[in-house]
Amino acid sequence: MKCLENVMIVGLTGQTGAGKTTVCRVFEDNGFTVINADKVARDVTVKGSPCLKELCEFFTKDILLEDGSLNRHMLGDIVFADKKKLEILNSVTYPYITSEILAEIKRCSATGHKLILLDAPTLFESRTDDFCELIISVISREDLRIERIMKRDSISRESAQNRINSQLKEEFFRNNSDFIIKNNGDVDNLFEVAKEVSDKVKDYYYNKYVY
Repeated sequence: MKCLENVMIVGLTGQTGAGKTTVCRVFEDNGFTVINADKVARDVTVKGSPCLKELCEFFTKDILLEDGSLNRHMLGDIVFADKKKLEILNSVTYPYITSEILAEIKRCSATGHKLILLDAPTLFESRTDDFCELIISVISREDLRIERIMKRDSISRESAQNRINSQLKEEFFRNNSDFIIKNNGDVDNLFEVAKEVSDKVKDYYYNKYVY
């Protein structure tokens, strides 16, 4: 499509609790238009949505709150403790999420935003890495990630560990990424490295598509 001319999509992913949100903010401040896959996932599972109806068929209406909206904490506890149920969740939600991400990319491009950062925790699992020209992964020590996840999501250590266990291993991210950003606690260093990587990606874009 003509509106996608000179568009470059950069994938941002990595280990849960590694600090991806902070890195995303640095890229956004440096001129990238961000598509947040987690927000897309929430949007496609709103009350009354086709996706939520499909989820209820597999997991029953027990995953709903009293008002009919999705009980995300309950669903998370279910799927992150059972690999097969996580696979069911992904098989239902990924087509909806992918379709909306593609639509969002087109909307961004049509309004002149050509350098797009796709912030997606399950970038590889959902196959949305196929859209990306470059991939950046954020990694961190497991003990730090557990503490961050517990604080961020207000969940137990066991639940945090289940989320970590459900993800791809560090070696996979290292072998399938163009850039690795390591975050082991020094926030200033994280900002500095993220800014350096974002500058390199911008230089790559302008050298390829503009100059």
